[in-house]
Amino acid sequence: MKTKKHKQKEPNTNNETVKNVVNAALCLALCMVLPFLTGQIPQIGSALSPMHIPALLCGFICGWPYGLIVGFAAPLLRFMLFGMPPLFPTGTAMAFELAAYGATAGILYKKLPKTIPGIYISLIGAMLIGRVVWGAVMTVIAGVSQVQFSFQAFLAGAFLNAMPGIICHLILVPIIIVALQKAHFINYEYDSPAHPDALN
Repeated sequence: MKTKKHKQKEPNTNNETVKNVVNAALCLALCMVLPFLTGQIPQIGSALSPMHIPALLCGFICGWPYGLIVGFAAPLLRFMLFGMPPLFPTGTAMAFELAAYGATAGILYKKLPKTIPGIYISLIGAMLIGRVVWGAVMTVIAGVSQVQFSFQAFLAGAFLNAMPGIICHLILVPIIIVALQKAHFINYEYDSPAHPDALN
């Protein structure tokens, strides 16, 4: 009987892996495409941070390993394909930042109840950790190169100048995640038994 159960679960595991790979590839493709919506106005693109959205969504939808890989690969791949963002220091710092977004969103979403407050805690936690990682990487880069980076530059880049993007992400990402939950698109494997009707 144990052998039968193992054999019955294996196709589901394979299907889940294929689904995650496909969804992660879609998120990576969105990282390539979305910046074109603001590409004509670099200041708006920098403020709205369109590449952050698919990286965050990948963590929620596919889990932290996929979110980490997609987040890290997106700026580097986009530089190779389109020459933007510049690889150093912007693209390098962004790679670590988006990797932290995707990984943290996936870890927190896996651990927390699949409620709206749980989604917001996961999202805000990911956004804060990603910005701290970005600041840490920029500090390291400034220490080994001629790039100037101060605490004031960190506050401006991570929060003040990024406020339109922060607001946009706080509105869009939860709406998308709740819609995917209601459509039963997101796997409920890690839902807490104490909250079986959290979305009803």
